Amino acid sequence: MTPVVSAEPIDSADARALLAALDAHLSERYPPAQRFGPNLRREQTESGRGVFLVGRVEGRPVGCGAIRLLGGADAEVKRMWVDPAVRGQGVARAVLTRLQEEALKLGATRLVLETGIYQTEAIGLYRSSGFESVACWGEYAGSPTSLCMAKPLPHLTQPNGG
Repeated sequence: MTPVVSAEPIDSADARALLAALDAHLSERYPPAQRFGPNLRREQTESGRGVFLVGRVEGRPVGCGAIRLLGGADAEVKRMWVDPAVRGQGVARAVLTRLQEEALKLGATRLVLETGIYQTEAIGLYRSSGFESVACWGEYAGSPTSLCMAKPLPHLTQPNGG
């Protein structure tokens, strides 16, 4: 089983179903006062500003993730989720790898993200992918359930040293 990861509109039927499953999952782990609304808008994932990805196994949508460009050269990882039935099978890592590739194409030099302290699976994925804890920013700064992380991206090299 090799996951296939592709970009698609955040408001496609498959994307909406995956995001609804993510929201349901988060509502089980965090009380309403400690949850952040989905602060990702369609225009933030359109050409040149970010991307929304869907991971599929045997044609079935089982995971998703997005990046959006922030100020400076940072790209924020958003809305990562994988169906629990296929966790541990490389879907999340495939989505995260593709998000990193897309961030590089957009000119980002660092990935940042916020995840919840109770999302141990996600924290393990991010740490094993080179992310390190950083001070939380913006709306996450005062949250007792937020863990913020960052990872520098390698520079793209041009053929012939350019």
